[in-house]
Amino acid sequence: MHVLVLGAGVTGVTTAWYLAKAGFDVSVVDRQPEAALETSYANGGQISISHPEPWANPTAPLNVLRWFGREDAPLLFRPHADAAQWAWTFAFLRECLPHRTRRNTAAIASLAVHSGERLRALRAETGIAYDHLERGILHLFFTPEEFSRAGAKAAELAAYGIEARLCSRDECLAIEPALAGGAGELAGGLYAPHDESGDAFRFTQALAERAAQAGVRFHYNTTITRIDRTGGLMNSIEVRDAEGRTGSLTASAYVLCLGSYGRALVAPLGEHLPIYPVKGYSVTVPLRDPQRTPSVSLTDESRRIVCSRLGDRLRVAGTAELNGYDTSINPARCQAILDWLEMRFPGATDTTRARLWAGLRPATPNNVPLIGKSGLLNLWYNTGHGTLGWTLACGSASCLAGLMSGRRPPVHNFPFLGNEA
Repeated sequence: MHVLVLGAGVTGVTTAWYLAKAGFDVSVVDRQPEAALETSYANGGQISISHPEPWANPTAPLNVLRWFGREDAPLLFRPHADAAQWAWTFAFLRECLPHRTRRNTAAIASLAVHSGERLRALRAETGIAYDHLERGILHLFFTPEEFSRAGAKAAELAAYGIEARLCSRDECLAIEPALAGGAGELAGGLYAPHDESGDAFRFTQALAERAAQAGVRFHYNTTITRIDRTGGLMNSIEVRDAEGRTGSLTASAYVLCLGSYGRALVAPLGEHLPIYPVKGYSVTVPLRDPQRTPSVSLTDESRRIVCSRLGDRLRVAGTAELNGYDTSINPARCQAILDWLEMRFPGATDTTRARLWAGLRPATPNNVPLIGKSGLLNLWYNTGHGTLGWTLACGSASCLAGLMSGRRPPVHNFPFLGNEA
C-alpha cells in the first residue's frame, strides 16, 4: 500500500520511517526544501520522559492570571478576535480539572515510556548521530514551596514506571557541577537519569536520509493547497511547487503530520482538530568555557526554561505564547531566556553570538497528541504533540504504523483515535 505522509518534521519523518519498516510504500511531502525546518528546527533538545504532566493542570489558570501582560511570562496569552483561539482556551481550562489532568498525564506518560524504548532501539539499529547525551534531565526548583511538591511528583512518576529521584541542593551540584556558579536560591531538584538530550534537527535530517536510502520518496518544496475527496475517501492532494506549477499527488492512504497547519487543511473535509499553535522560543549559543557549561540537560521548573548541551553549543528554550500563527521573534522574550542563561552560567557561553528562534508547537488543549484514524476511510493522524514532539515522536510513529497494519499498539491508557485494531 502506498502511503503519503503530509509533513517532514520530526513527526512526519519518524512516521515515514516506521511505516516503511512495516512494509508500506511511503512518500513524504513538505513545503520546505529540507526536513525539520519548522517546529523541529531548534527546540529545547530534550527527550523528557520525566515530564508527562501537561501544561493544562490545576496550577495553570492562576499562573496565567499572575503572568498576564508580562512580556517575559512563561505562559503568555495574547487575545485575538479568533473563535478558534477562544474555543481552544476554554477547552484548555476545562482540561485543568484535577481528574482530567491525571488522565492526560497517564496517557502521555505511557506513550513517553514506549517512545523512549523505540528511540533507543532506532539508534542502535541505525547508528545515527545527533549530538545526543544520555546523562539524564535534572529538574530544578528554586523555591522551597515548589521543592516541597517534588516528592509527590517522584512518586507519581514511579507509578508510571519512570525513575526520578529527589535531590538536595548539594546533590544537584554534584550531578551538574556547572550549576555552582549561578545556583542562587536553588532549593533542590528531581533527577531523571534515563532521560536524554540532543539536536532534534540533526536527528530528523539523519533519519530522513536513512529513510530515503530505504526507498522513501521525499517531495520537498511542495506546498499542499487542497485535499480532493469523494464521499468519505481522499482521492488526492493538490500541490504547488516552488516555481508555482500545480499538480496532484495520490496514494492509497494519507497521514497528516503538518503540525499547527493541519487543522485548516482538513476543516473543509468536516474534520475538526482541536489544535492551536503555541509559540515557543529558543536561543543557541556557542560555548566560551565548556567546564562552566552544563552537560546534564536541565529544566527550570519555576521559569519553564530548559537547557541542553549540543556538542559545542548550548540550546536554551522555553515559554509558551498563544498569539495565533505569528512566528516573529519577540526580543523581550528571547532576552528573558538570555538573562536566565547569564544568571545561571555567567560567562560560560558567548551570548553576543546567540541565534534566536521561534516556532509554533501544535498543541491540543490537554496536550495529548492525536494518533489514529480520522473520520475518513483513508486519512490518519499523527499530530498535536505540543511541547513533547520529539519526546513522543518515535513512540507515536511506531504506534501509528501498528494501527495501520491492524495491530493494537503496546501502550496502555492512551486514547488512540478510531480504535481500529
